[in-house]
Amino acid sequence: MIACGLDFGTSNSAIGVARDGAAVLAPVEGDETLLPSAVFFDLETRGRVVFGNEAIVAYVGQTEGRLMRALKSILGSPLIEEQTAVGGRKVSLASVVEIFVRHMKQKAEAFAGQEITTAVVGRPVRFDEDARADARAQEVLEGIARQAGFRDISFVYEPIAAAHAYEQTVTQEELVLIADIGGGTSDFSVVRVGPQRRGRSDRGGDVLANAGIRLGGTDLDTSLNLATVMPLLGLGSRLVEKNLPMPLAPYRELATWSTINFAYTHKNERELAELAALARKPERVRRLLGLVQRRLGHRLALAVEEAKIALSVEDRALLSLDFLEAGLTVPATRAAFDKSIAAGCKRLREAAAGCIAAAGVTPDAIETIFLTGGTSRVPAVRDAIASAAPAARLAGKSDLLSVALGLTQIAAR
Repeated sequence: MIACGLDFGTSNSAIGVARDGAAVLAPVEGDETLLPSAVFFDLETRGRVVFGNEAIVAYVGQTEGRLMRALKSILGSPLIEEQTAVGGRKVSLASVVEIFVRHMKQKAEAFAGQEITTAVVGRPVRFDEDARADARAQEVLEGIARQAGFRDISFVYEPIAAAHAYEQTVTQEELVLIADIGGGTSDFSVVRVGPQRRGRSDRGGDVLANAGIRLGGTDLDTSLNLATVMPLLGLGSRLVEKNLPMPLAPYRELATWSTINFAYTHKNERELAELAALARKPERVRRLLGLVQRRLGHRLALAVEEAKIALSVEDRALLSLDFLEAGLTVPATRAAFDKSIAAGCKRLREAAAGCIAAAGVTPDAIETIFLTGGTSRVPAVRDAIASAAPAARLAGKSDLLSVALGLTQIAAR
């Protein structure tokens, strides 16, 4: 019997198998070992379900259907029990997650050539900063994993898994701050690693502190979307009557990955049409109405995500909104992006500093900061975390697979 390590992420997922004491990541999309956490119900072919990049391509190509992303972020929320319309039927969001986890399990089993019922599953230090919601999120995820066919399930903090992967590369003992900045959460651990510690069965004494906050790359997408794109759709403009501002709620709902599909209701369309009739800039609000009527919320979110990625390496990016209106573009700058996420970066620095303080060490005692997770590629995010321990060297290349690899190494033991 073999075990697997499952990293179910807000933005991306991976799974590995432990064979003969070695950890190997399974191919989950062609030869790739990383799969975008996306599910698309294709209504043109009687409900065919596709995953990952194939799901995104089907949606962008305007195949009729429903795209789901970033569902990990609502595991502890009542929203996980909500249902969404898929064709003529209702599907709970928990069932969508189960379909995705089952798909990952099947990919690992095809790679291993046998059934897998034991899983080491990654979890953030805090699914949610409310203790009750945090506990519920793990309970829901465990139930989903069991429904998908796993029987023996254990959970490991994602930064601890990343520490296991990082430890395989070190040649001397270090005190490390692990910073796993993912799509929905940011997690930190202060850990002692080293060649002499790898083989120990009990590593509890090497983990000095853990900390986590509910903030990640999808939140940065929301901030960039609201600051840069949504003003073209009426955000910040005013109503004629009493000069009231446009309500924020519909913009935030459409700028947040996990709630986009909830905007697609006839009631919402009627309310947006009424707002357009009352707006000082009706043409902008009509763009918002068109976005909802044509179910283009995820298309907009993908464009914003692409701009965020571009701004991680360039000072400027141009968002094309041709899918919404011919010739419509909006410029985005690194400076404006940094300003929009400044509050979030401050929270990241405070969380990293708090983890170091909880470990009972001073910032200058941290020798290395190991960065993992796609959001750690954002320069302002890296700078914020680095400022918590200025003397430490930065390690890692924002690897998206270190958590999955670490979970599988733990499964191998």
